[in-house]
Amino acid sequence: MEFLFPLVLTIHVLAGLGIVGLVLMQHGKGADMGAAFGSGASGSLFGATGSANFLSRTTAVLAGVFFVTSLALSYLATSRPKAGGSVMDNVPAQTAPAPKAPDAPAVPAPSGDAPNAPAGSKAQDIPK
Repeated sequence: MEFLFPLVLTIHVLAGLGIVGLVLMQHGKGADMGAAFGSGASGSLFGATGSANFLSRTTAVLAGVFFVTSLALSYLATSRPKAGGSVMDNVPAQTAPAPKAPDAPAVPAPSGDAPNAPAGSKAQDIPK
């Protein structure tokens, strides 16, 4: 079923390009004026009026194909299963514990008493 979306998308793009090409190849309403002065429309591949009917019918068929592929693409795009969760859900769990930091030398905690303070420090000068 995964091959269906790119296939329909390719048909959709080709139909769109075909519509653009066929519309550019068609003669406008003002082109009939040039045929009145002998532009040689009767010697064309489709005859004097066959070109207009063939190109307009082909354009209509391609427009129908474009419409159907548009609906199919919108259905296929919305009916895809949603990928739920986070990117981190796919990460394997860590099995080894994290390495411990090296033991730091023990530093005595400072106490509130002044007897451990060096001589001449501010702690001895402050009266209680």
